[in-house]
Amino acid sequence: MKAGAIILAGGKSSRMGTNKALLKFHEKSNIERMKDELQQVFDDIILVTNDPESYQFLHLKSVTDQYPGSGPLAGIHAGLEASDYEENFIVACDMPFVSAELAGNLVKALKHHDAVVPVSDGREHPLFAAYQKRVARDAVKCLEDGNLRIRHMLAKLDVRYLEDSDLQLYGGSNLERIFFNMNHPEEYEAAKKWMESGE
Repeated sequence: MKAGAIILAGGKSSRMGTNKALLKFHEKSNIERMKDELQQVFDDIILVTNDPESYQFLHLKSVTDQYPGSGPLAGIHAGLEASDYEENFIVACDMPFVSAELAGNLVKALKHHDAVVPVSDGREHPLFAAYQKRVARDAVKCLEDGNLRIRHMLAKLDVRYLEDSDLQLYGGSNLERIFFNMNHPEEYEAAKKWMESGE
């Protein structure tokens, strides 16, 4: 599809104790699995990382934060700035069960909106969401004002929020799994078990 996918791999992984993106599942790194999944739908994938050397094996275009140390909002900004597409899907690298089908449908739902953000079980997922490239301008303003919360930026945008019932229609058949994110070693172990039982 004529849209970009952006994977944010810039976190410090302090709670995990090791780089979440490079954790292994069946001999394949987490980020490699995410890339393979997203390539089913997206022509172009950009990796946002402040350690590009670690990801050379992926052969992806990579960019670094222009506002280092400013968290995921800086990653969203860097990815959108680097994208060749107006419409983009953004995902954090700690979500090993990313669904290319749902990602593509979030992008299709963008239309005139600035962003499409899933809300599953009452929780917003701005790091598994679709954004227009123009949102990079809003991200810069927030970054320069020191407002680093993504929620603060979303409050200024035209955002379409999709609840669980909508998401199921868009291809989110197992939302708990799709939106699972791993920040601690026990969550990585849970993800491995989930993968072994589901594949």
